[in-house]
Amino acid sequence: MALDQANVDDYYYNDGEPPKQLGEAKEMSFLDHLEELRWHIIRSLIAIVAVGIGMFIAKDFVFGTLIAGPKQPDFLSYRVICSLSNLVGLGNSMCITPVDFPLTTVNFGEEFITHIKVSFIMGFIIAFPYLFWEFWRFISPGLYAKERRAARGVVWVCSLLFMMGVSFGYFIIAPFAVNFLAGYSITGVQTTPTLVSYVNYMVMFTAPAGIVFELPIVVYFLSKVGLITPQFLKKYRRHAIIIILLLSALITPPDVVTQFLIGIPLFILYEISINISKRVVKREEAKEREREAELARTGN
Repeated sequence: MALDQANVDDYYYNDGEPPKQLGEAKEMSFLDHLEELRWHIIRSLIAIVAVGIGMFIAKDFVFGTLIAGPKQPDFLSYRVICSLSNLVGLGNSMCITPVDFPLTTVNFGEEFITHIKVSFIMGFIIAFPYLFWEFWRFISPGLYAKERRAARGVVWVCSLLFMMGVSFGYFIIAPFAVNFLAGYSITGVQTTPTLVSYVNYMVMFTAPAGIVFELPIVVYFLSKVGLITPQFLKKYRRHAIIIILLLSALITPPDVVTQFLIGIPLFILYEISINISKRVVKREEAKEREREAELARTGN
C-alpha cells in the first residue's frame, strides 16, 4: 500500500493493542504527510536538544572524563590491555602510556563554541534510539503487514549496532589513533594540538564507526527486496576488501595498526552480512515454493 493512502497514526501500537487493519486507515494528502513528517522531526530535535542541554550542564564530566579519556593513563582500554599483557605472561610489555599533550585554543570564544558543538553531537548519539524510532514510526505505516513483521525489533537492533560501533570507535580506535597522531613528529616542526582539532578527530573516530556497524541491517533489507544476493556479496568480496581498507584509511589516521583495528571488524561484519543474506534468500525462496504449491492445489 502506498504511503499516501494511510494515516501514519492509524498503524501505531497503543498500549499493546494490535495495529488497525488496512481498510480502516484514512487517506492522507501530501500536505498531511508533510505535517506528520514535520512533527516527527520536531520531536527528534527536541530529544537532541534535551540531551544536549544535559551534556552541556555536565561539562566537567563530558570534557574531563569522556573527551579526554584516551589522553589519560587510567583509560579503560589501556588498563584492559595491560591486564591482558600480564595475564599471558608478557609483563608490562604491552602496557600503553599515552602521549601527554596539552590542548590549546586559538580563537576567542572557541571553548564555548566547541562546548556547544560537543554537547549536541553527544545529544545526537545518545538520542539515536529515539531518533530512529521516530523515523520508523513515520515509514512503517507505508509497509505491508508482512514487511512490518519481518522488520520487528529493527529499532532495537539498529540502536544496538550503532552504540556498539560508537563504543568500538571510542575504546579501540580512538586510543591508538590519538597516541599515533600525538606522537608523530617532523623534524623542525612543533605541534600544538587545538581543542577543535582534537574534538573533530574524536568525532571522526566514533560516529562513522556507529554508522558502518549498520551494514548487516542494510544487507538484510536489500536481500528482502531482492537487490542483493549472497552470490553477489561473495563474487565481489575482493572488491569489498579494498573498499573496507579505503574506508579504514579515511576513518583512521595513516597508521597500519589502527587501520586494521577498524578493517578487521568491518570484514567480519561483511561476512556476517553474507550469512544474513543467505538466510533471507533461502527463507524467501521457501515462501515462494509454498505459494506455488498452494496455487497448484487450488488450481489457480
